[in-house]
Amino acid sequence: MAGKYFIKTYGCQMNEYDSSRMGDVLEAEYGMTPTDDPQQAQVILFNTCSVREKAQEKVFTDLGWIREYKQANPDVVVGVGGCVASQEGEAIVKRARYVDVVFGPQTLHRLPELIEQRRRTGRAAVDITFPEIEKFDSLPPARVEGASAFVSIMEGCSKYCTFCVVPYTRGEEVSRPLLDVLADITDLAQRGVKEVTLLGQNVNAYRGAMHGLAGEGLAGEGMEGAGAFADFALLLELVNDIDGIERIRYTTSHPREMTQRLIDAYATCPKLVSHLHLPVQSGSDRILAAMKRGHTAMEYKSIIRRLRKVRPDICLSSDFIVGFPGETGADFEATMRLIEELDFDQSFSFIYSRRPGTPAAELQDDTPHELKVERLMRLQAQIQTQADRINTAMVGTVQRALVEAPAKKDPNELAARTDNNRVVNFAVPHGLARDRLMHNFVELRITHAYPHSLRGELVLRA
Repeated sequence: MAGKYFIKTYGCQMNEYDSSRMGDVLEAEYGMTPTDDPQQAQVILFNTCSVREKAQEKVFTDLGWIREYKQANPDVVVGVGGCVASQEGEAIVKRARYVDVVFGPQTLHRLPELIEQRRRTGRAAVDITFPEIEKFDSLPPARVEGASAFVSIMEGCSKYCTFCVVPYTRGEEVSRPLLDVLADITDLAQRGVKEVTLLGQNVNAYRGAMHGLAGEGLAGEGMEGAGAFADFALLLELVNDIDGIERIRYTTSHPREMTQRLIDAYATCPKLVSHLHLPVQSGSDRILAAMKRGHTAMEYKSIIRRLRKVRPDICLSSDFIVGFPGETGADFEATMRLIEELDFDQSFSFIYSRRPGTPAAELQDDTPHELKVERLMRLQAQIQTQADRINTAMVGTVQRALVEAPAKKDPNELAARTDNNRVVNFAVPHGLARDRLMHNFVELRITHAYPHSLRGELVLRA
């Protein structure tokens, strides 16, 4: 089945990664190529997110507009993957009978089998099982586009926060073996990748089997018992030693897994960026307990204090839920105090969205929606104020940044990303080839600060 495929992605970076791997599978199996136009595609996939209600309903809205195209082109394969697929399963086919395949995050590697099953039987093929590590063993080599790459090191979540559907849609935490992860990253480095982002629902909960490496000089801290499992700190130390890799990021982490060993890695691993996304959700201990987060505001602040002791310049981003059931004005004010005290400079913040099947869905929610919106706007304004101050403080400094792509507003210019996750747009000096800069590290002197980006000028060394 040659031709083109179209994939629409909803939600988090894990979904972005999964979508790229779906493309890898279709290209390896059928020789297909991607397209941005679904009406040019022979395979149309929706990689879904169920963390928030709007994201889930958007899937069915999008399925609605594809229905006519499918009826006019019955040989086109329409598939739904991701977390909504895991949650809804067969119900998707009952609601949208023109869907051909339904698959979960752990079964995307079985996509060709499901397509063939649909063609053979004439019935929709559904597989939302949790075969754990099989997915990674079955996937073809990842494509390399540019100097940055995502590397999934673990899947699932075992925290069971009361508001979250992830443990039910992606399963329990499962880590890839250490050697497999290191082999993938080494291969990427050999293909020109300079920056890796390690991915997982709770990436710092990584516990990778070492498979006999205890006798090869890796025993000691970071290995748990006779079974020899590597913790996340050890993985970072080993990735830091891989030739060619110059910068390491990771997301998303959980405060409960922010161990002292991991904090110490910020002192011993110079390639680890000075930016951390560490979701806290609320600054109120009462709400944190209702969310079943497993930590208090004081414990969270202790993590940040110890982290800043070894990396004083680290920038912080976080997740916040506004209007969780039972949230009072005092609870919200506690969140605002936490935001100001810790000086977050970026956030993913949303009004609480009830997800069926989660414990929080049964809690009474009597806070008016208008008040929730008011609180959210105030929270986001405070974080933007803090981000503006940090941006302004960067003016005049020289930053090492990785050139990622042409600038969005002016394609004649280039956009690069700093260690602390700022985008810097800059002009290419006359006489210097853009290709020499693209996907390479450069030094930029910051000249102007804007709300969502910086402007800089290239520093040329003799």
